[in-house]
Amino acid sequence: STKVFNLPPERLVVSVFEDDDEAFALWRDKIGVNPLRIKRMGADDNFWVSGPTGPCGPCSEIYYDFHPELGNEHIDLEDDTRFIEFYNLVFMQYNRDVDGNLTPLANKNIDTGMGLERMAKILQDVPNNYETDLIFPIVQTAAEIAGIDYANSDEKTKTSLKVIGDHIRAIVHMNADGIRASNVGRGYILRRLLRRVVRHGRSIGISDHFTTKVAETAIVLSESAYPNVRSKADSIKAELEREETQFLKTLERGEKLLADLITDVNAKGVTQINGADAFKLYGTYGFPLELTQEIAEEQGLTVDVEGYDRAKEEDIKNTPDTHGGIDLTVQGSLDKLAGTIQVTDFIGYHQHHSTAEVVALLLAGEVRDEADAGMNVQIVLDKSPFYAESGGQIGDRGYLSGDNLLVRIDDVKKESDFFVHFGSIERGSLRVGDTITAQIDTACRRRAQANHTATHLLQSALKQLVDPEISQAGSLVSFDRLRFDFNSPRPLTPDEVQQVEELVNTWITEAHSAEIEVMPIAQAKAKGAVAMFGEKYGDDVRVIDFPGVSMELCGGIHVNNTAEIGAFKIISEAGVAAGVRRIEAVAGNAILDYLNVRDKVVKELSDRFKAKPEEILDRISTMQTELKANQKQLETIKGELAIAKSEQLLTQAQTIGEFKIIIAELGDVDANALQTAAERLLNKLGEGAIVLASIPEPDKVSLVAAFSKGVNAKGLQAGKFIGNIAKICGGGGG
Repeated sequence: STKVFNLPPERLVVSVFEDDDEAFALWRDKIGVNPLRIKRMGADDNFWVSGPTGPCGPCSEIYYDFHPELGNEHIDLEDDTRFIEFYNLVFMQYNRDVDGNLTPLANKNIDTGMGLERMAKILQDVPNNYETDLIFPIVQTAAEIAGIDYANSDEKTKTSLKVIGDHIRAIVHMNADGIRASNVGRGYILRRLLRRVVRHGRSIGISDHFTTKVAETAIVLSESAYPNVRSKADSIKAELEREETQFLKTLERGEKLLADLITDVNAKGVTQINGADAFKLYGTYGFPLELTQEIAEEQGLTVDVEGYDRAKEEDIKNTPDTHGGIDLTVQGSLDKLAGTIQVTDFIGYHQHHSTAEVVALLLAGEVRDEADAGMNVQIVLDKSPFYAESGGQIGDRGYLSGDNLLVRIDDVKKESDFFVHFGSIERGSLRVGDTITAQIDTACRRRAQANHTATHLLQSALKQLVDPEISQAGSLVSFDRLRFDFNSPRPLTPDEVQQVEELVNTWITEAHSAEIEVMPIAQAKAKGAVAMFGEKYGDDVRVIDFPGVSMELCGGIHVNNTAEIGAFKIISEAGVAAGVRRIEAVAGNAILDYLNVRDKVVKELSDRFKAKPEEILDRISTMQTELKANQKQLETIKGELAIAKSEQLLTQAQTIGEFKIIIAELGDVDANALQTAAERLLNKLGEGAIVLASIPEPDKVSLVAAFSKGVNAKGLQAGKFIGNIAKICGGGGG
């Protein structure tokens, strides 16, 4: 380390097994390492085993210190921002039998190993393994294809590039070793890796095929040491091209549908995606569960895997032997209609009502010519004043009417280039070819307009007051509230939240007029217009400009003047994923709804506490103080009770060989009291072992083990023992 790789001795720290005095002395006396830079560590870190039985022994590890200037007083080798282990020396001196007994080996040896990429990281002085010359050229190729400067990218982009580099390298070697993509076993691992590569490529702006280009760099890097990757290069690239093409066909549709699912889940205030919906994504659109889980996790959500499995079993059970059946889902029928329906003419920017012709009608997923009162229907019109959900803004509500006809429209979604109006027929009958009057709910439209423009003002205020590098990571504009997700490495301070809110309200009262213009996208970008997250733009784009305040590319509905918003109020600011924050707010008339709910809560609290609104906080603080005092007193009593119970256990000790053992359950005492009881018992018991358990609350188990030094000398450690027991209970420990 110091003579071949020329690492400065003062940057090295070593660890030894906690009982290995010989290794400690050798490092200190023979090598000359400062004793403060020799750390004793437990079996989890410094005792190597080949398995439950077989050769094993203590080990000593060498760490590199990236910050020696921090001194020797508080060295914590678990701090991976300061230290990295790069060398390991295992003193292979024992054999462990089935009972856990250790016996010295006839032939002892030192098994040593060094981390290649870790040493490269140290020598090349780069922040992580991905930026060494062993892998960074692959990452750099992906960055060049995406038109990205890696060094100046945000952490999310860098992570995507690292995933691409790491996974492509793995795929190249797997494929060279004969593994082919499939839906089972190791083939499915390869397919999953490749799908992650493609998705991360799209997330950083790569829309075309790119995996074969990145793979070529991985092959060039590896071929001198692994000649088979070059000899198999053609088949590797053919596999990548085939899988990438196949996956791209399903990815765009699946991502859109999953985004809709996530929006629905968030709107309901739950944190789990329904298993049946996740299976529909896979069964109908080929979107794999693992990818659904990964995207959901990025949004702070989980997937109901058990529900997914049930839906999968039900699908297998109900699948007929023949495959000539017609897809009766709404989506399937819309796909079939897409080739025959023309683009819906959206006139809603300037008109709130118009006459229109019914060009398609669906009922329960089936294309119909006619539908009657009481039926839920999906309707396609030749033109429409209804805004279809897009860019984070939900679809309009309203009515379709005609002679003795009334259809309530609850939502409008965009499918391909036509709008689908979801509603129910309240009166009369509706037929394809009918001419009807389409009328949006103007009150709902005004609310959505206010919230949408407020979202633009919010982003501008965040950039101005918090960080100009803030960018949108998602949004929701509904009739009663708005939600804005943005990239930020830290939460906003309360003062920043207040300043942002005040600036938005200042812009509202200043009455800035909107200037809306359609222009070439290059011109819009040159003017400094901000793009909306997740949107795809054509050659010409719509620019919403409130001069001096905000300018964004947006196809949504907005107020003509900021004064129409009325007011803006931030409800919450919180984290939703690593590096992503979320602000929820209300604007316009929705503020009255919000204040009415808050006012009702305050009145109810005042009545319950018999206090004026301004006295409620003091009253709650007093109650919290009293509650904490009572809880502390209760914990003390529980601890005393546990100790009293434990004293009686001494008479129940069993003798096994030269040791005494107590195993008992102490009711509902908490973990701290359980530990105290175990320690007191072991002190009184002498050489032996204590294992105690309790159920402090329903569905929760606490376990404690305490072993004497004599038991330790037999090769048994309480930490490992209790960890294995805890796993049986679905937990962990040490």
